[in-house]
Amino acid sequence: MTKPAGILLAAGVTVAGLLTAAPAPAAAGTGAPPAPVARAARLAWTDCPTESHPKLQCAKVRAPLDHDRPSGRTVTLALSRIPHTAKTFQGPLLVNPGGPGGSGLSMAGFVASSLPKKLAAQYDVIGFDPRGVGRSTPALNCVPGHFAPVRPDSVPASWHRERHDRDRAEGFARACGEKYGDLLPYIDTVSAAKDLDVIRRALGARQVSYLGYSYGTYLGAVYAKLYPERVRRLVLDSVVDPDAVWYDANLSQDRAFDRRHKAFAAWVAEHDAAYGLGTDAARVEAAWYRMRADVVRRPAGGKVGGGELEDTFLPGGYYNGYWPYLAEAFAAYAKDGDADALVEAYETFAAPSPAGENGYSVYTAVQCRDAAWPRLWSTWRNDTRRIHAEAPFMTWNNTWYNAPCADWPVEPLTPLPVANDRLPATLLLQATGDAATPYEGALGMHRALAGSSLVVERGGANHGVSLSGNACLDKHLTAYLTDGSVPRGRGEADAVCRALPDPKPLPAEKAAAQSVRNSGGSRLHSLLGFRR
Repeated sequence: MTKPAGILLAAGVTVAGLLTAAPAPAAAGTGAPPAPVARAARLAWTDCPTESHPKLQCAKVRAPLDHDRPSGRTVTLALSRIPHTAKTFQGPLLVNPGGPGGSGLSMAGFVASSLPKKLAAQYDVIGFDPRGVGRSTPALNCVPGHFAPVRPDSVPASWHRERHDRDRAEGFARACGEKYGDLLPYIDTVSAAKDLDVIRRALGARQVSYLGYSYGTYLGAVYAKLYPERVRRLVLDSVVDPDAVWYDANLSQDRAFDRRHKAFAAWVAEHDAAYGLGTDAARVEAAWYRMRADVVRRPAGGKVGGGELEDTFLPGGYYNGYWPYLAEAFAAYAKDGDADALVEAYETFAAPSPAGENGYSVYTAVQCRDAAWPRLWSTWRNDTRRIHAEAPFMTWNNTWYNAPCADWPVEPLTPLPVANDRLPATLLLQATGDAATPYEGALGMHRALAGSSLVVERGGANHGVSLSGNACLDKHLTAYLTDGSVPRGRGEADAVCRALPDPKPLPAEKAAAQSVRNSGGSRLHSLLGFRR
């Protein structure tokens, strides 16, 4: 999951255009009646162009706050669209960047411009802000300034320090309940999935196609479980483990991100000629931890302490295209004591913003509501200490990020089993070394979705692998969105793509530009986010 901070033909049914839709059936196993917006009028699309996407349009749609009470209070969902232009119309393609808490409005333009032009022209590519997020209303911001620097060091040096941090997390949960107690029972994945069907009906479509990244894969799988007959095509990229929602998933991330941090250190060592930090990966990693100890004692630029440093380097675990920029900042501080370089990297990747505060508020609201978390703090402490001993990079940081769930003011739900044998062929895309959604999760989803096809980027470790430069993966995505065809293999995966090579070192200025805007990978990962 991003944090605010896998040849048969599918049924080739053409999706209806913008017509009045028939009421959707009740969600399987829920007894929920169809929402009255089943007969919704056409959406009022207005132009909202950006420099990169001059054809972008925007609209809003209302959804029930409580889908079991469709005539009650509503929330507003913000939508974006790049409309189709071809005579062949394959219907809406909903796109989601994950989170939970990620804004999806910019995803429509990115996906439409990244797919082959002929294919993109056949779809209405639809982005959306899920309930509580971004331009959807009401939008959550539980505790403005919660991540303002400098936070307490994530690794507690004493019982009193741990108690202070524990109180801080508890205070976030309490404040969220006091501010949004009427909303929190309805900020969860099942409610968001039912919102997708409200969007479908408002679009007037009998079926929708869906492309979701990261947490968006779980959202898509839940939607498909609730409304399998409404799914035309389903692409899940960097797949959440459906059996580890959510506490166990975070424990798996701790080890996986530590492996990626070690890979970063090995890459810096390999390029000693550029960075001058030594040719031994273990020594480079030790230099990083010395840097961390330094900023704990004296935060760099008065902004970057231990937790902020971890936040700054965490994006490198999501996307290795950031490594040259992070390595430049690391070397500048480690060799020359250049605090400005660290501050610049922190402000690029980790500095708090209203959008980030909103994303974190929704992240906690969804994950804490979706499933039960340990209520005994001793469970959190013991698990964290055990994993930190072998994987120290971000284990305590991740614990505090999720710790409000130990005291969440709303009772948890039971996760919806996503196993499904009623779908057309589904495409799963996964890197074997992904840290945010480890590979085992894709295997679990592959087993859960009967008839799904798993395409693996072997040796790859980025989070979000399609539309970011790997022509092999994009070939499978294009074929599937064109006519529903998927590869069929006999092994663990149905098809295997070779990973892209790791990046090469770049001068500081070029590394910074590449990281934030100048490649398909960086554009995608800026939308997928990390610790927002």
